[in-house]
Amino acid sequence: MTDFELRPIGHVESGLADLDAAPRQPDEGAPPAWLVIEPRYAAALDGLTAGMDVLLLTWLDRADRETLAVHPRSDLTRPMTGVFATRSPDRPNPIGLHEVHIVAIDGTRVEVGSLEALNGTPVLDLKPVLTPDR
Repeated sequence: MTDFELRPIGHVESGLADLDAAPRQPDEGAPPAWLVIEPRYAAALDGLTAGMDVLLLTWLDRADRETLAVHPRSDLTRPMTGVFATRSPDRPNPIGLHEVHIVAIDGTRVEVGSLEALNGTPVLDLKPVLTPDR
């Protein structure tokens, strides 16, 4: 099998620092955050505007990559379930997928609303949410 090399394009700047205190989903009280993109990728931001929705891919660097099954939402009353059937951050390849709304862009800093990623989380990619008019 081939290994793949991923290079972060930036990181998350957020008030969320404690994994146990962070909301599990964005609609559960996640605060706004900044995506701080490395200057060498500035040209890749061309075409993004405030008001757009994008898919944000992150590397969940504090995840446990050995976990294969969890109680969904850490609720012990729920049966153990394979991580591929959950949104658990603990998984063999801890890639976070977040649909976020761009609030503002300031140079290579992109403000997004309601992001549950922790401060310092590596940013892997941004992709526009496709709509019928795109």
